[in-house]
Amino acid sequence: MLLLGGPLAAQGKPALTIEDFITTPIVGDPRLSPDGSLVAFTVTTPSLDDNRSTSKIWLADVTTGETWQATASAGSDRAPRWSPDGKMLAFISTRDGSQQIWRMPIRGGEATRITNLSSGITDFLWSPDAKSMFYWADVPWGDTLEAVKRAAPWPTDARIFTRLFYRHWNEWRLGIRSHLFHVDVATGAVTDITPFDRDVPPVALGGVNDIAVSPTGTEVAFVYNPDSALALSTNNDVFVMGPDGSARQPVTINAGNDHNPRYSPDGRYLGYLAMTTPGFESDRQQLMVYERANGRRVAVSPRWNLSISDFHWLPDAHAVIAEVEDRGHRALYRVEVPSGQTTRLFGGGSNTEVEISPKGDRMIFLHSAANSPPEVWVSDIDGKNPRPVTKVDAARYAPLGLLPADSFGFIGALGDSVFGWLIKPPGFDPVGRYPLIYLIHGGPQGAWLDEWHPRWNYAMFAARGYLVAAVNFHGSTGYGQAFTNSISRNWGSLPYEDLMKGLDVVSRLSNVDSLRMGAAGASYGGYMIYWLAGHTNRFRVLVAHDGIFNPLSMSGTTEEEWFPIWEFGGSAMVPAARALMEKWSPANFVANWSTPMLVVHSQNDFRVDLSEGLQAFTALNLKKVPAKFLYFPDEDHFITKPRNRRLWWSTVLDWLDHYLKPGT
Repeated sequence: MLLLGGPLAAQGKPALTIEDFITTPIVGDPRLSPDGSLVAFTVTTPSLDDNRSTSKIWLADVTTGETWQATASAGSDRAPRWSPDGKMLAFISTRDGSQQIWRMPIRGGEATRITNLSSGITDFLWSPDAKSMFYWADVPWGDTLEAVKRAAPWPTDARIFTRLFYRHWNEWRLGIRSHLFHVDVATGAVTDITPFDRDVPPVALGGVNDIAVSPTGTEVAFVYNPDSALALSTNNDVFVMGPDGSARQPVTINAGNDHNPRYSPDGRYLGYLAMTTPGFESDRQQLMVYERANGRRVAVSPRWNLSISDFHWLPDAHAVIAEVEDRGHRALYRVEVPSGQTTRLFGGGSNTEVEISPKGDRMIFLHSAANSPPEVWVSDIDGKNPRPVTKVDAARYAPLGLLPADSFGFIGALGDSVFGWLIKPPGFDPVGRYPLIYLIHGGPQGAWLDEWHPRWNYAMFAARGYLVAAVNFHGSTGYGQAFTNSISRNWGSLPYEDLMKGLDVVSRLSNVDSLRMGAAGASYGGYMIYWLAGHTNRFRVLVAHDGIFNPLSMSGTTEEEWFPIWEFGGSAMVPAARALMEKWSPANFVANWSTPMLVVHSQNDFRVDLSEGLQAFTALNLKKVPAKFLYFPDEDHFITKPRNRRLWWSTVLDWLDHYLKPGT
């Protein structure tokens, strides 16, 4: 039996520590220059001293890999965007306090500010002629919170609202709208080109890119939800208008979620992603093209069972490169337009944020895996000859001996094939035995991928000396839409059966100490931890992060009401749906709870309200089950601040160690 009391040093190699992981610089947002020779990207570095993350913009030569920092002023710089001629690089910076658009010449010279909006800029893009930009930002709208405060001689922090969707994710949306603006680069003149009572782009269920400008600059495509009851609707639609906001008209009439418009380089098509099922946020996303000349809509991938998360036109407009979640990976596919023929180009790990060279001969993208943080990679356009362009974290992680994720499979519920990942600790001994951490993903329509997860990172658990198993149970994405759909109205049945059968497989491995197993999960994964507590005693310890304890109470406190309505077949006012919420409620099985549990929840989690965690902790104490509550007053559904992340990891790992390490 191995004695493991801290980060596991692999055969003399240094160990991955909590501080090392948290302060790892993260590469993101790669943007290829118009001539294809350079890539601009961000490097975001968390600081425990400052308790925040700071981003800077870097440049790399795609051919040689030579890399250098392009911005170095105070504050953060993000969202690098090349001017159409490649001579300027614009970006969003906080160097003067608020998030504004700046630009700088590539060949030397000082950066100059373009915007001066008090609320700050969310994102932006150039017009094709480089004379103007389009940016989107939150602006006061309607009866603002400030107006409520000043309505009397003695202001308060009270809020008044009369309809749903008054808050979203982690922020109050009272008196605020996201609007799209046009700004003249030379004069700074700004025009709100969406001056109506909707969020443009939408704050819920939007795409990777919900604003696009046609190649000629004569048309703008954008997305918003036209429905009035936003908390009940997933009906985002694509619209087009003139660059001044004139002649607005809809492109889509589908009642599901349409988003992510992208013009083909020749301007013939406007491509977008579409879900066909109203009210369902995890429906299959298929590629659609709208022929601008005749208004015809064509489904490019109507029979493809996988879901496209983003796509990028090839220069000849005959095909796109699609980013697709595929059996535990984020793979890159070529999809012919309009035939829909698909060819898998590159898989393994997670591959996202594709940019295609002007000649269409190569592409750059972000690549990560379970044992390596994201870096910018380049490959031929057919996916051959892949290699890293950047090596920002290579020196930090190469000596650690982190092992790749191994896939395993078994027959799960309904006789279906179910797959998962097994991650071994550094310095893995083939004849050793290790305690097991069983991770359960959220969503519930989500998946464990071969990726460098920013929060539930496999390597961090493994570095503590654990074998880590993560099963993609019924409801997981990337295994066909029917498999994804199967979890709805079945929260405690098919996924639980898969998890137990997967545990059977893993616990029989010679390297697993089946008497020292713990489980941990977040969101739906936290729900399943509460469900496991009432249905099995196979685990010695549990960790529930932001989990759903009582679907009935959660349905009345979450901000996106379409979610519980879809998952349980109606609101709590519908008898059949209420009965289903009660059937799958962990709260109704508390009498069986006996496993020690750490509960984590945060004040600003508007998706799964803090009260869910408080109810679970109360139940644990009334049952006299060993319990601990980790509460964050300044976090939401995720833990993002560096010091809070450090506390989260140390608390979670120490809790697991206490019950799973030898001698306890």
